Amino acid sequence: MNESLHPSLFPSWVRWASLVWLAVWVPPYAVYWGWANFLHLCDVAVFLTCLGFVYNNALLLSSQAVSSLAGDLLWCLDAGWRWFVGRHLTGGTEYMWDARFPLWVRLLSLFHVVLPMLLLAALRRARYDRRALLFQSGIAMVILLVSRFLGPTQNLNYAFADPIFHRAFGPAPVHLALIFAALAGIIYWPTHVLLARAFPPQ
Repeated sequence: MNESLHPSLFPSWVRWASLVWLAVWVPPYAVYWGWANFLHLCDVAVFLTCLGFVYNNALLLSSQAVSSLAGDLLWCLDAGWRWFVGRHLTGGTEYMWDARFPLWVRLLSLFHVVLPMLLLAALRRARYDRRALLFQSGIAMVILLVSRFLGPTQNLNYAFADPIFHRAFGPAPVHLALIFAALAGIIYWPTHVLLARAFPPQ
Protein backbone atom coordinates (compact mmCIF):
# COMPACT_ATOMS: atom_id res chain seq x y z
CA MET A 1 0.00 0.00 0.00
CA ASN A 2 1.29 3.45 -0.78
CA GLU A 3 2.46 5.85 1.84
CA SER A 4 -0.05 8.12 3.51
CA LEU A 5 -0.66 11.40 1.82
CA HIS A 6 -0.23 14.80 3.43
CA PRO A 7 -2.46 14.95 6.54
CA SER A 8 -4.16 18.12 5.28
CA LEU A 9 -5.37 16.46 2.09
CA PHE A 10 -8.78 15.89 3.68
CA PRO A 11 -10.16 18.06 6.47
CA SER A 12 -10.26 16.43 9.88
CA TRP A 13 -14.07 16.46 9.84
CA VAL A 14 -14.03 14.15 6.80
CA ARG A 15 -11.93 11.61 8.66
CA TRP A 16 -14.15 11.85 11.75
CA ALA A 17 -17.30 11.58 9.63
CA SER A 18 -15.94 8.34 8.16
CA LEU A 19 -15.49 6.87 11.63
CA VAL A 20 -18.92 8.05 12.74
CA TRP A 21 -20.49 6.45 9.66
CA LEU A 22 -18.87 3.11 10.48
CA ALA A 23 -20.11 3.37 14.06
CA VAL A 24 -23.66 4.00 12.80
CA TRP A 25 -23.64 1.53 9.91
CA VAL A 26 -21.85 -1.56 11.24
CA PRO A 27 -23.97 -2.51 14.30
CA PRO A 28 -27.42 -2.66 12.61
CA TYR A 29 -26.00 -4.41 9.56
CA ALA A 30 -24.36 -7.00 11.82
CA VAL A 31 -27.55 -7.52 13.84
CA TYR A 32 -30.00 -7.78 10.94
CA TRP A 33 -27.88 -9.36 8.20
CA GLY A 34 -25.03 -10.99 10.08
CA TRP A 35 -21.28 -10.48 10.01
CA ALA A 36 -20.82 -12.53 6.87
CA ASN A 37 -22.71 -9.82 4.99
CA PHE A 38 -19.68 -7.56 5.32
CA LEU A 39 -17.83 -9.81 2.88
CA HIS A 40 -19.90 -8.43 0.02
CA LEU A 41 -17.51 -6.48 -2.16
CA CYS A 42 -19.75 -3.42 -1.90
CA ASP A 43 -19.54 -3.55 1.89
CA VAL A 44 -15.79 -4.12 1.81
CA ALA A 45 -15.66 -0.96 -0.29
CA VAL A 46 -17.32 1.02 2.51
CA PHE A 47 -14.69 -0.07 5.03
CA LEU A 48 -11.75 0.58 2.72
CA THR A 49 -13.11 3.93 1.56
CA CYS A 50 -13.50 5.07 5.16
CA LEU A 51 -9.95 3.92 5.90
CA GLY A 52 -8.80 5.78 2.81
CA PHE A 53 -10.26 8.99 4.21
CA VAL A 54 -8.94 8.37 7.71
CA TYR A 55 -5.39 7.68 6.52
CA ASN A 56 -5.42 10.00 3.48
CA ASN A 57 -4.53 7.04 1.31
CA ALA A 58 -4.91 7.43 -2.46
CA LEU A 59 -4.44 3.74 -3.19
CA LEU A 60 -7.35 2.69 -0.98
CA LEU A 61 -9.61 5.37 -2.43
CA SER A 62 -8.58 4.60 -6.01
CA SER A 63 -9.06 0.87 -5.60
CA GLN A 64 -12.55 1.31 -4.25
CA ALA A 65 -13.42 3.64 -7.10
CA VAL A 66 -12.38 0.83 -9.45
CA SER A 67 -14.59 -1.55 -7.49
CA SER A 68 -17.62 0.58 -6.71
CA LEU A 69 -18.49 2.98 -9.52
CA ALA A 70 -20.01 0.41 -11.88
CA GLY A 71 -21.41 -1.79 -9.13
CA ASP A 72 -23.15 1.07 -7.37
CA LEU A 73 -24.51 2.35 -10.67
CA LEU A 74 -26.12 -1.05 -11.28
CA TRP A 75 -27.50 -1.02 -7.73
CA CYS A 76 -29.05 2.41 -8.30
CA LEU A 77 -30.48 1.38 -11.66
CA ASP A 78 -32.07 -1.74 -10.19
CA ALA A 79 -33.50 0.07 -7.16
CA GLY A 80 -34.75 2.94 -9.32
CA TRP A 81 -36.30 0.54 -11.81
CA ARG A 82 -38.13 -1.26 -9.01
CA TRP A 83 -39.32 2.06 -7.57
CA PHE A 84 -40.68 3.49 -10.81
CA VAL A 85 -41.61 0.42 -12.86
CA GLY A 86 -42.50 -2.06 -10.13
CA ARG A 87 -40.01 -4.78 -10.98
CA HIS A 88 -36.28 -5.30 -10.76
CA LEU A 89 -34.04 -4.66 -13.72
CA THR A 90 -31.01 -6.78 -12.78
CA GLY A 91 -31.75 -7.90 -9.23
CA GLY A 92 -29.68 -7.45 -6.11
CA THR A 93 -31.82 -4.85 -4.34
CA GLU A 94 -34.79 -7.04 -3.42
CA TYR A 95 -33.95 -6.67 0.27
CA MET A 96 -34.78 -2.96 0.08
CA TRP A 97 -38.47 -3.93 -0.19
CA ASP A 98 -38.33 -6.70 2.43
CA ALA A 99 -40.63 -5.55 5.24
CA ARG A 100 -39.11 -8.07 7.63
CA PHE A 101 -36.31 -5.55 8.14
CA PRO A 102 -36.86 -2.07 9.62
CA LEU A 103 -37.03 0.66 7.02
CA TRP A 104 -34.27 2.69 8.67
CA VAL A 105 -31.90 -0.29 8.41
CA ARG A 106 -32.71 -0.75 4.73
CA LEU A 107 -32.18 2.95 4.10
CA LEU A 108 -28.59 2.61 5.33
CA SER A 109 -27.94 0.87 2.01
CA LEU A 110 -28.37 4.19 0.27
CA PHE A 111 -24.63 4.48 0.67
CA HIS A 112 -24.67 2.98 -2.82
CA VAL A 113 -25.98 6.31 -4.07
CA VAL A 114 -23.50 8.47 -2.16
CA LEU A 115 -20.29 6.42 -2.33
CA PRO A 116 -19.49 6.98 -6.04
CA MET A 117 -19.80 10.75 -5.64
CA LEU A 118 -17.59 10.70 -2.55
CA LEU A 119 -14.94 8.65 -4.32
CA LEU A 120 -14.87 10.85 -7.39
CA ALA A 121 -14.61 13.96 -5.21
CA ALA A 122 -11.83 12.30 -3.23
CA LEU A 123 -9.86 11.48 -6.38
CA ARG A 124 -9.98 15.12 -7.42
CA ARG A 125 -7.87 15.80 -4.34
CA ALA A 126 -5.90 12.59 -3.97
CA ARG A 127 -5.50 11.85 -7.71
CA TYR A 128 -5.78 8.37 -9.12
CA ASP A 129 -3.25 5.75 -8.08
CA ARG A 130 -2.71 3.52 -11.12
CA ARG A 131 -1.86 0.55 -8.91
CA ALA A 132 -5.54 0.44 -7.98
CA LEU A 133 -6.49 -2.13 -10.64
CA LEU A 134 -3.97 -4.69 -9.44
CA PHE A 135 -4.66 -3.95 -5.78
CA GLN A 136 -8.43 -4.27 -6.12
CA SER A 137 -8.09 -7.41 -8.22
CA GLY A 138 -6.10 -8.98 -5.41
CA ILE A 139 -8.74 -7.98 -2.87
CA ALA A 140 -11.50 -9.44 -5.03
CA MET A 141 -9.62 -12.70 -5.50
CA VAL A 142 -9.23 -13.17 -1.74
CA ILE A 143 -12.84 -12.22 -1.01
CA LEU A 144 -14.13 -14.65 -3.65
CA LEU A 145 -12.13 -17.49 -2.14
CA VAL A 146 -13.39 -16.72 1.36
CA SER A 147 -16.96 -16.41 0.08
CA ARG A 148 -16.78 -19.93 -1.26
CA PHE A 149 -16.29 -21.29 2.26
CA LEU A 150 -19.53 -19.71 3.49
CA GLY A 151 -21.76 -22.04 1.49
CA PRO A 152 -24.19 -21.70 -1.43
CA THR A 153 -27.14 -20.39 0.59
CA GLN A 154 -25.81 -16.86 0.75
CA ASN A 155 -23.95 -17.08 -2.57
CA LEU A 156 -21.80 -14.15 -1.47
CA ASN A 157 -20.25 -12.33 -4.42
CA TYR A 158 -21.73 -14.99 -6.72
CA ALA A 159 -19.13 -17.50 -5.57
CA PHE A 160 -21.57 -20.36 -6.26
CA ALA A 161 -23.94 -19.09 -8.96
CA ASP A 162 -23.65 -16.22 -11.41
CA PRO A 163 -26.08 -13.26 -11.23
CA ILE A 164 -27.52 -13.66 -14.74
CA PHE A 165 -28.09 -17.36 -15.39
CA HIS A 166 -28.07 -18.34 -11.69
CA ARG A 167 -25.91 -21.36 -12.34
CA ALA A 168 -22.47 -22.68 -11.50
CA PHE A 169 -19.93 -22.77 -14.31
CA GLY A 170 -18.31 -26.09 -13.54
CA PRO A 171 -16.23 -27.06 -10.49
CA ALA A 172 -15.36 -24.45 -7.88
CA PRO A 173 -11.98 -23.41 -9.39
CA VAL A 174 -13.52 -22.91 -12.83
CA HIS A 175 -16.51 -21.00 -11.53
CA LEU A 176 -14.42 -18.72 -9.31
CA ALA A 177 -11.97 -18.08 -12.14
CA LEU A 178 -14.80 -17.05 -14.48
CA ILE A 179 -16.46 -14.80 -11.89
CA PHE A 180 -13.10 -13.18 -11.18
CA ALA A 181 -12.41 -12.75 -14.90
CA ALA A 182 -15.79 -11.06 -15.32
CA LEU A 183 -15.11 -8.70 -12.41
CA ALA A 184 -11.62 -7.81 -13.56
CA GLY A 185 -12.33 -7.68 -17.29
CA ILE A 186 -15.83 -6.24 -17.49
CA ILE A 187 -15.95 -3.97 -14.43
CA TYR A 188 -12.49 -3.22 -13.06
CA TRP A 189 -10.45 -2.78 -16.22
CA PRO A 190 -12.80 -0.38 -18.06
CA THR A 191 -13.27 1.65 -14.87
CA HIS A 192 -9.52 1.79 -14.38
CA VAL A 193 -9.03 3.08 -17.92
CA LEU A 194 -11.66 5.79 -17.47
CA LEU A 195 -10.27 6.90 -14.11
CA ALA A 196 -6.71 6.95 -15.41
CA ARG A 197 -7.81 9.28 -18.20
CA ALA A 198 -10.07 11.45 -16.04
CA PHE A 199 -7.63 12.14 -13.20
CA PRO A 200 -3.96 13.10 -13.18
CA PRO A 201 -1.57 10.39 -11.92
CA GLN A 202 -0.93 10.14 -8.21
